[in-house]
Amino acid sequence: MRILPAALWPRFLKRRLPTSLWGRSLLIIVLPVLIMQMAVTWVFFDAHWQTVTARLSEGLAGDIAWAAESYSEEPTPENLAVIADRAQRAMSLSVALQEGATLPQEQERGAIGVVDRTLEQALSARLDQPFWYNTTRYPAYVDIRVQQADGVLRIIAPRERAVATQAQIFVLWLTIATVLLMSVAILFIRNQVRAIERLADAAEAFGRGETSVPFKPHGAREVRAAAVAFLAMRDRIQRHIEQRTALLASVSHDLRTPLTRLRLELALAPPFKRAGAMKGDLDEMEHMIDEYLAFAQGEAGEATQPVMVAEMLNAAAEDARRAGVEAEVVVADDLTAHVRPMAFKRALNNLAGNAAAHGEHVRLSARPLPSGGLEVVIEDDGPGIPPDMYEEAFRPFSRLDPARNQNRKGVGLGLAIARDVARGHGGDITLDRSDLGGLRALIRLPG
Repeated sequence: MRILPAALWPRFLKRRLPTSLWGRSLLIIVLPVLIMQMAVTWVFFDAHWQTVTARLSEGLAGDIAWAAESYSEEPTPENLAVIADRAQRAMSLSVALQEGATLPQEQERGAIGVVDRTLEQALSARLDQPFWYNTTRYPAYVDIRVQQADGVLRIIAPRERAVATQAQIFVLWLTIATVLLMSVAILFIRNQVRAIERLADAAEAFGRGETSVPFKPHGAREVRAAAVAFLAMRDRIQRHIEQRTALLASVSHDLRTPLTRLRLELALAPPFKRAGAMKGDLDEMEHMIDEYLAFAQGEAGEATQPVMVAEMLNAAAEDARRAGVEAEVVVADDLTAHVRPMAFKRALNNLAGNAAAHGEHVRLSARPLPSGGLEVVIEDDGPGIPPDMYEEAFRPFSRLDPARNQNRKGVGLGLAIARDVARGHGGDITLDRSDLGGLRALIRLPG
């Protein structure tokens, strides 16, 4: 067996210690209690029980030696009767002679070897004749036999004369007390840890955009303080989001009015050479306003519900085909996912539209994860982008024009909105090189 160097023991123990607060708190309570119980039990057996058992065995061995020597000196029935009567009255021993018998050959030892060893040492020190003993045949008695010239002198002694019988009761009460104390400690720790777990669940739900999850601070004072701080932070963030959404909605409304007026004036004006270009500029401005508002608003207020993944991928593929590219879908028809439908649809449409804008062939696929989550992949055969610009592509208003041709439409919010949606579901989006030669966008959502 290979022994680890001393320098590696901290790392070895760290990998095997519990990682959760519940496990570590339980270890803090259970380990000292177990060590204390083992120490108390060891001290009791070593300093008390073994000592008392040795003294009892020595006293019993002295009485047996007296009976055996008294009979050896005068091996008559009359003397045996006197010895048996005196042993019964004064020593609680039952003495009888088995004429012509010999000592048994088999040896039966008890589960606690210290009892047999102690008794054997005491008898060996006091008796000169061969002897045999058994501590397991009778629950309440000890069977001891001494070889005599005319047979075997059999002595039945109460077990408490050889063994300290209160040891089991002591260990039993110690175990019961330990279990009760540990149960109380475990329940208390569990209640404290549950408060922290609820705070973590509320924070995770808020991170997914679920603002209606009920949460009330409880637990220890420090945990309540953290929960109150979280609620205050959640309210501030929510107010900030609402103010931003309201501001951009107002700006959108204010900008739409002159845009609508310009579009109407352009429609009523006589035909002229720049009419088409001006109409295109108006369409692009309206599209930009829609993307700004979508990025600021998101779909956080939407409730999650089960949807058919195949239907959403087919709809995104159909939008890509309208852009003039080939699109294929690889997904099981019965695959479902719990998502916010409008938000998830917007993310898929943004990714599929981004792939269609830079490639001629788009592939959308999805599969369930072993952990119960969902994996969606959107690939294209376009030029792709360098790996060192993958994170840059997710930044709002980033177009990556040198790497992905000219982004003629949009304001660089498609990938940012898609990642915001994925993270709002507790997942994320990563970019990689596609087997088709272009870019590969991978969405992973938890179960």
